Amino acid sequence: MQDILVIREAGVLTIALNRPEKMNSLTAAMYAAIAGTLESASGDEQVRVVVIQGSQRVFSAGNDIEEFGSNPPVAQDAPVWRFICVLSTFPKPIVAAVNGLAIGIGTTMLLHCDLVYAAADARFSVPFVNLGVCPEAGSSLLLQKIFGYRSAAEALLLGGQFSAEEALKGGLVTRLLPPDDVLAYAQKQAANLADKPVFALMETKRLLKSHDVESVSARIEEETRLLQKMVTQPAAREAFAAFGEKRRPDFRKVGQ
Repeated sequence: MQDILVIREAGVLTIALNRPEKMNSLTAAMYAAIAGTLESASGDEQVRVVVIQGSQRVFSAGNDIEEFGSNPPVAQDAPVWRFICVLSTFPKPIVAAVNGLAIGIGTTMLLHCDLVYAAADARFSVPFVNLGVCPEAGSSLLLQKIFGYRSAAEALLLGGQFSAEEALKGGLVTRLLPPDDVLAYAQKQAANLADKPVFALMETKRLLKSHDVESVSARIEEETRLLQKMVTQPAAREAFAAFGEKRRPDFRKVGQ
């Protein structure tokens, strides 16, 4: 079974996460596949809009922690960093459809999508501190911009889950829908976008994001450098070991 499904129809390119047995957690191979698909779509005149979706049950549980811990992405050209770079600079509209859990990069990737439709019972989390690392994908900047400092600090420092209603109120989500309606509604809105002049869509997106381009790029680079360092340090190793052993991590024994 393919972990990533790519479907093209009438100007809409859908990237569907398809690893249900692992709650759509993302591997290096999946990051590489998505990044390559987006790179191709960027210059493909037949692609006018992209949809990123999970399944009816779950959007994404984030990184595959087992792989992430055993083979940390310390290289600058690691697939996860390539994916973040391509996603954050993609010139055409991106629509996300979120059911169930969106954890870690399952949440932070939404910060780079233009329309985000989520189930009313969806749950979000950015638990980087709990894994002994820092935020990624520019989330330390972008989450604060949309949530405000206090709510962003609560989400990032405590790493707990927050509700779809909180995500909507904060501006992470465009609209909440009944769980059974999310995927179809996202496709409907993508089709509406695909009917519009693509150059006008791209220029409007560029204008909307233009004031943030340099600061977001700089923050992504800074977070990446820090995370590449932190992912091999004792706190992260303890977090990954605890995950594999199904226990709570004990960060007191590893110091800083």
